[in-house]
Amino acid sequence: MKASDVRAKTADELKDQLVDLKKEQFNLRFQRATQQLEKPAQVKKVRRDIARIKTILGEKNAAK
Repeated sequence: MKASDVRAKTADELKDQLVDLKKEQFNLRFQRATQQLEKPAQVKKVRRDIARIKTILGEKNAAK
């Protein structure tokens, strides 16, 4: 996910996507704990996507 793609979305879309990413992060943590995680790099990617969305949401809120 690129920052330019995230910036093009509305705040409501970003909040929905954030919820989905947090669910995915939970599932990945659960898989890691049970030794069933196939792609360990996916955890890092999801974490960064969450941070990117939170940053851009903060920018949009500050602009208001």
